[in-house]
Amino acid sequence: MNRLLTFFLLFLISAILPFGCSNNPNTTGSSNPVQELNIYNYSTYIAPEIITQFEKENNVKIKYDTYDNSDALYAKLKQGNPGYDLIFPADYMVKIMVSEEMLEPLNLEKIPNRKNIEPKFINQSFDRGNKYSLPYQWGTMGIGYNIKATKGEINSWAAMFDPKFTGKVAWQDDARYTFAGVLMYLGYDPNTQNPDELKKARDLLIKNKALIAAFVPDTGQNLLAQGEINLTMEWSGDIFQAMKENPDLRFAIPKEGTIVFTDNMAIPKNAPHKELAEKFINFILQPEIGAKVSNFISYGTPNKAAIEQKLINEKDRKNSQIYPPAELFAKLKYLEDVGKAATLYDRSWTEVKAAFGK
Repeated sequence: MNRLLTFFLLFLISAILPFGCSNNPNTTGSSNPVQELNIYNYSTYIAPEIITQFEKENNVKIKYDTYDNSDALYAKLKQGNPGYDLIFPADYMVKIMVSEEMLEPLNLEKIPNRKNIEPKFINQSFDRGNKYSLPYQWGTMGIGYNIKATKGEINSWAAMFDPKFTGKVAWQDDARYTFAGVLMYLGYDPNTQNPDELKKARDLLIKNKALIAAFVPDTGQNLLAQGEINLTMEWSGDIFQAMKENPDLRFAIPKEGTIVFTDNMAIPKNAPHKELAEKFINFILQPEIGAKVSNFISYGTPNKAAIEQKLINEKDRKNSQIYPPAELFAKLKYLEDVGKAATLYDRSWTEVKAAFGK
């Protein structure tokens, strides 16, 4: 009798356990499975609380990987999507990835919060109709500097070639962006396909190699904060983040003009969780969420509603180096795909690096 009772109890336990207990990491102890969302983004480019909030509100576990630049993103996905659901390519990279069928078209009906986006960031030349991408953040490439070292304000690319800063200047370790700054200083189009103009930019860098301490992979703000350099070509938000810790740091949009960028939310081909990625995009485009991102990373928000509702920190909202007035914004240029001339940029960049023995 006892054996029969024991057997019956064991049978009941074995039948109940699968429903009330599991070692599967994709469950929460309830009948609702935890969804997964795999994000691939630039480092230090989101407010951590945003990740936590989306996970809690949607019963989601987010896997968040980072990369240094859009070229690294492209190289990773060119070999095939290893499982990412959402990526954040720069404007020119969106166009390249679309042309190579590396992105999934968006179901815009699933993203109603796109109505909050500032019109000037919609329907841009790299993605007409926003079939494949929606804007995430925007900003400029400019000059970060230590005002104690420069002994005054900086407002021109000319400062990057001033002999008094010999050995204390850093440029981006990126052919397109560094050449863009030099080309604009010389009065040329940053997207030029003219070999003579690019040659002049190459030669100017080589001629002034004694001034250059390093070509940095988007870490100029760190070297600047540590006092290893006095000036650096760097992204606006990165310098403004560093300024929170060091009041001697400054950022300037050069008077000759510079590069403006829009980083975008896009879904790579063969994304495992496309609908969930669209849900995350819609989440980011809420005014409150978009403002939390921009307030944390100090880049410009494309979310018009967030600005109109004054959800952006007042200090940032009134900063002309984050939100340039119309006359200054008119001097900003987007990087564009230069087609076959890309090989010319690559060759010129190789020659620059060779001159530095790197």
